[in-house]
Amino acid sequence: MTDILKNKLIVIGGGIILIIVLLVVFAPLLTPYEYGAIDLPNKQQSPNAEHPMGTDSYGRDVWCRIVYGGRISLTVAIGATALALVVGTLLGTLSGFIRGAFDFIVGRIVDIMMAFPMLLLSLIIGIAMGSSLKNMFFSIGIPVIPMFYRLARATTMSLSERSYVSAARSMGSRRLRIVIAHILPNVMPHILVIMSSAMGGAILAESSLGFLGYGIPLPTPSWGLIVNDGRAFMFTYPWTTAFSGAFIALTILGFNMLGDGLRDHLDPKIRATGGR
Repeated sequence: MTDILKNKLIVIGGGIILIIVLLVVFAPLLTPYEYGAIDLPNKQQSPNAEHPMGTDSYGRDVWCRIVYGGRISLTVAIGATALALVVGTLLGTLSGFIRGAFDFIVGRIVDIMMAFPMLLLSLIIGIAMGSSLKNMFFSIGIPVIPMFYRLARATTMSLSERSYVSAARSMGSRRLRIVIAHILPNVMPHILVIMSSAMGGAILAESSLGFLGYGIPLPTPSWGLIVNDGRAFMFTYPWTTAFSGAFIALTILGFNMLGDGLRDHLDPKIRATGGR
């Protein structure tokens, strides 16, 4: 634990994420307004004491919408990343250990998925499934599966040649037991490193889909939808877009820094050289 706290990237990145999470969790305590409350007489107000981040074109408090929108954006990111992690790690581990026809078939499916840009594939799945919170898990999570699959497969193929795996085979251990007891525990540290980066990518994907109008349906706010709401007034009343965009950028930065810090901490070669 002490070693982790010595890593500045983990401390700073984790601190940013912790602050964002606390803001969205305690959103009802941090704002007196409802995120959907329309107040046309006070529309497009600049930041002031009553509205710290101003109001949008419908008079809605921007700060209120951002902290409540963060709930949706983070929930989608967590759900999508969890889906990709479980499916990608499982398929990658089995492919790298079993190999043969299973590895060939799954590998070709993953190759087809990787032929599409991630955002385009998310958009196609989102249009096909429709807009809902549950469907967002699939539309954003499925394109991320290859990231986890490839890492899990490569790591498993390397681990399969280790002496302790060969010893387990010679002792008659079943494949499933070898995978669960010997392969997965050594694959997971590598997976955890990219999980943080995947969370940042999921935040960006959700924001992009929301901006394009294929995210969570109205009136529920999300960061991408808030950016889209202020797009038409970007040069005259920029605070709606600026503040929501800043939260997106800050959250992605936090996850990326956390991922880089975990990589440095878990990689013995990097630790031995002091991160140089």
